[in-house]
Amino acid sequence: MSRDDPSLPNPSAPCDGCPIEGRRDFLREALLAVAGAYATLGAAPARAAALGVRFDGPLSSGDEEHTYPIPATDGAMIDKDNQIILVRYEQKAYAFNLSCPHQNTALRWYVQDGQFQCPKHHSRYRPDGVFVSGRATRSMDRLGIRRDGANVVVDVDKFYRQDKNPAEWESAFLTL
Repeated sequence: MSRDDPSLPNPSAPCDGCPIEGRRDFLREALLAVAGAYATLGAAPARAAALGVRFDGPLSSGDEEHTYPIPATDGAMIDKDNQIILVRYEQKAYAFNLSCPHQNTALRWYVQDGQFQCPKHHSRYRPDGVFVSGRATRSMDRLGIRRDGANVVVDVDKFYRQDKNPAEWESAFLTL
């Protein structure tokens, strides 16, 4: 067999359809797998830290509404394309804007801390979006959420800030 054999894969050819396209994607996926394994084994220090995270998209989308399956277990699902975080935590479902309310940097879930954190200025938030510490001055921005059978519908047109819409912000969740 020679290197020019067309039956052998070409190591320098792009991988059309591969979910992992580069070193950063590989490292992110590997970190998520390790974190998931630790959470599964009960090695996380707190219940919140056992929340897994996954990156996914909606079942269907309109201009303002995006439909997702109700999460079966506690954890976070991040839809980067629509800038939505969907969280199931302590028998409730929440939908959040992906951006930190301080300076609109994409939030991240830190398994070891059991919190969301802004990588820019280190503002921290509980899984229910409540502000814990950092430069931000309010909790994560919640989005409108409602049940539709076995799914949840997130309405990005209904955007609630804790400081400007306190009653709506407090009630923007589903009891599961």
